[in-house]
Amino acid sequence: MAKTILIVEDQQVLREIMKEYLTDEGYQVLEAGDGRLALELFQEHDVQLVILDIMLPELDGWSVCRRIRKVSNVPILMLTSRSEEDDTLLGFELGADDYVIKPCSPPILLARSKRLLESRPIHGLRDMLIGGGIAIHLPSRTVSINGEKISLTHTEYEILTYLMENKGILLSREQLITKIWGYDFDGEDRTLSSHIRNLRAKLGEHAKHIVTVVRSGYRFEERP
Repeated sequence: MAKTILIVEDQQVLREIMKEYLTDEGYQVLEAGDGRLALELFQEHDVQLVILDIMLPELDGWSVCRRIRKVSNVPILMLTSRSEEDDTLLGFELGADDYVIKPCSPPILLARSKRLLESRPIHGLRDMLIGGGIAIHLPSRTVSINGEKISLTHTEYEILTYLMENKGILLSREQLITKIWGYDFDGEDRTLSSHIRNLRAKLGEHAKHIVTVVRSGYRFEERP
């Protein structure tokens, strides 16, 4: 069954261009020109990815992102015509997984969308990753702390899984960026830092297991 993508963009021409590229790849596309319609469509359909502009009528992208995150961890790719640091950081704090600066190349948007839609392959016969009171059930992509489920965004889940798969191994920032976003990632270095910070906030006291190695990267350690 084709995966469904919700495009939320008030510029009709840009929306149609994005829709054409995505439908050509076999995706089902829903369109919304304002924030309120976007939320209605999200509630009515099984959406696997939201491509969300920031500047929207009715409800802005920040508000839409915040409301979606209250009920779902669906991947969210934000679009912005502004490149200021505050915009991207606020998006990550609200739960966005990635962002693209407009005007953007449709092939780049398509590549980012595919990456967010692809589930991590399960290696070998393992169904679980366990360490430091944190448990990841790979088939269902759920995360629990001492038996209590927590909600992570797509990108936060990918980062935590990669770190726990390589428990005790130092992973450089470059390794993490390449693994999560790919070799063609053209975003800012602060993108990774923002997601790590948000992930740690959700892990609470268990955030101590994600160790920062200054000027090198990160490592997952089981600490007392």
